Amino acid sequence: MRATSPDRRRLFLALPTGQVATVDLSEPSDLEPGTVVSFRVDDGHFEVVPGDVWPEESWLGVVRLRLDDVTVVDGGGRLVKVPTNPSVEYSLGNTVEVKDASGVLRVLAEEPIRMLDLPGLGDEAVRAFLTNSEDLSTSFDDFGGMRDVVARARELIEVPLRHHAALATIGARPIKGVLFTGPPGTGKTMLARIIAGNAGAAFYEISGPEIFSKWYGQSEELLRRIFAHAARQERAIVFFDEIDSVASQRSDDAHEASRRVVAQLLTLMDGFSPDSNVVVVATTNRPQDIDVALRRPGRFDWEVTFGLPTRSDREHILVVTAQKLATAELLPHGLIADKTESWSAAELAAIWSEAALLAVSDRRDLIMTEDYFGGYERVAAQRRRAGGNLLAPLITNEQ
Repeated sequence: MRATSPDRRRLFLALPTGQVATVDLSEPSDLEPGTVVSFRVDDGHFEVVPGDVWPEESWLGVVRLRLDDVTVVDGGGRLVKVPTNPSVEYSLGNTVEVKDASGVLRVLAEEPIRMLDLPGLGDEAVRAFLTNSEDLSTSFDDFGGMRDVVARARELIEVPLRHHAALATIGARPIKGVLFTGPPGTGKTMLARIIAGNAGAAFYEISGPEIFSKWYGQSEELLRRIFAHAARQERAIVFFDEIDSVASQRSDDAHEASRRVVAQLLTLMDGFSPDSNVVVVATTNRPQDIDVALRRPGRFDWEVTFGLPTRSDREHILVVTAQKLATAELLPHGLIADKTESWSAAELAAIWSEAALLAVSDRRDLIMTEDYFGGYERVAAQRRRAGGNLLAPLITNEQ
């Protein structure tokens, strides 16, 4: 029996399956919590039985607190209070076998056994987040528009990476974290990759929730290994895509794993050694959702805002993306730029994907003007269905 109601007319019974059953009585009961009873589910009949009938199972944990009367054991992230067993010698940090009613049964190891398999988190696990240098070959010429954004991002990231020693000689405070903010599809991830390639930096890309593990403590261990691996490089960027999904505001409602990851990230950013030539770059389109501690000085205290491309930016993006494609000459980039106000760079690039499909469907091996217009129309229709701005269709005399 686990507990009784205040008037002791209702008993709460813990079943071996983990479920809880209730028994209503006509008279108050004098049974005490912990009494073992036999209970029939069909008619609610119960009777007191010997305590050894209860199939209590032992479990493993790490001792976190020992008092004269109670001991607190960490059972895989869940703190459990059990009676102190004076017949067993144990101390803080011991790995022990425990029963809820009896307390610690025996010591299995003097040191705490961690809840993860460290050999499974070697350099091979870290390299899964390390981008191949061949995949960082895109240049700044491939990034259309937003020249001011590009210049500021390079100043905050590339310059400190290239001139780490000179800045240290001057005594300047190192730049640890830079936050890229702005709507989706505005080129935040692409620019971070270009800067890494241009600076010759190792690029560790962590995309949102993929850092989380089902094993207790493994997410934090993986972060520590990534940062340690980055610190051994000549220069490195640790990149978090959609960091709001990893490091959201810590609150009572936040998941325990998320709170631990945020705390670990704070510790790692505060623990950079003067010799480490590492910059942490993160993207988000919801900066208000990031834990406030990450925005304090010495962490992500530099921000680069990516807005939607202007009219001239849009034309430049269309021209740049067309250069890698087989297209007819003199395509009307200016006309498309006029018609795509409030479009992101990703949406502009989607025009070419649709245009290529139209060209291939007509058995042509290059994109013609009519494919260009058709690609625009298709993406515009998709935006309307998705709730984007209603764009006026191209009319014949504009073509």
